[in-house]
Amino acid sequence: MKREEFVNVAEEALDSLPEEFRSRIRNVAILVEDFPPNQKPPQPGQQRRLLLGIFHGVPATQKSVFDVSMGPAHIVLYQKNIEAVCSSKAEVRQQIRQTLMHELGHYFGMTEEQLRDV
Repeated sequence: MKREEFVNVAEEALDSLPEEFRSRIRNVAILVEDFPPNQKPPQPGQQRRLLLGIFHGVPATQKSVFDVSMGPAHIVLYQKNIEAVCSSKAEVRQQIRQTLMHELGHYFGMTEEQLRDV
């Protein structure tokens, strides 16, 4: 999938959120990169979990008016890893949405355990 289309799918996923959530997302950039910076190339026959996305920043539930601004929080989606775990364009679209929703959950202060429960 071309980068522009990948970004458009992410934007559509964000736009599809209910207004009550969209209105609470402030100062969060959504970025797309090919791979995480420290990802090692896979070894033949090696199976491992790929990082599909990550949230960088202070969760909204932990922010304070007394905090020094560190710039916007951001979510990074790793395009090549998402494509690697999918076998069709439809699966890529679904995985983009799922990964973005997962990382937004972290933005809203949810832990991995809480996200698994939802």
